[in-house]
Amino acid sequence: MTQHAGVHEKGTFSVKDLLTSIRNSKSYEKVGAIALFIGVARGETLKGEKVEKLTLEAYEEKANEVLAKICENLSKKPGIVDVQIHHLLGEFNVGEDLVYVSVAGSHRSEVFPVLQEAVERYKSEAPVFKKERIIDSKGAVTEYWVSEKERKKM
Repeated sequence: MTQHAGVHEKGTFSVKDLLTSIRNSKSYEKVGAIALFIGVARGETLKGEKVEKLTLEAYEEKANEVLAKICENLSKKPGIVDVQIHHLLGEFNVGEDLVYVSVAGSHRSEVFPVLQEAVERYKSEAPVFKKERIIDSKGAVTEYWVSEKERKKM
């Protein structure tokens, strides 16, 4: 049985696994809508620099705890049947999947706001760390750890 939240090494969890988990839920007959967010590795920084690859790491025990708590909390909202957050770890090329967030509920009007809240919360609460490897206009390669709080200042 798939957990409803957690961090996974790249290649060990897929969007197909997520959908199977949702559909195998005991409460699936109550579901009328599933909203899904897939975060992917973007090929450009917010400053317009070219991203060659990303490395994602986490304080795994705490990340699993935080993601599970977010899902548990949001699952209690009216009309919500299931919330799942699965963050992948490892090295990623541009365009590869990084994170899956799903919300299943009775109606579409209930799932979209909860999906947005789930995405905002995992980004601000979960101890998942991203390192960007960028190439400048002269071809020089640099790597740095990205902090969401720093990114908001840009």
